[in-house]
Amino acid sequence: MAVGYSKVVYQEKKYAVTRSDFNNGKSIKLVAEELGGSDFISLNYYITTSKEILKPCEMPVVKVTDFLNNYKLIK
Repeated sequence: MAVGYSKVVYQEKKYAVTRSDFNNGKSIKLVAEELGGSDFISLNYYITTSKEILKPCEMPVVKVTDFLNNYKLIK
């Protein structure tokens, strides 16, 4: 289920970010695509009864966590 769309700035580049939730919010998919460029961020995040799991899609965890910790929402 699509939750939302936002534009953000990360490392002086603009990104279009789409978030979708599944399984009553226990699974989250986030995709960020650089506007006018070729970079992207993609991840799945799972909430289980025992832990939370971050699964980047074909990229290093450090790239995903840096993006999540440092993007700025464009208002």
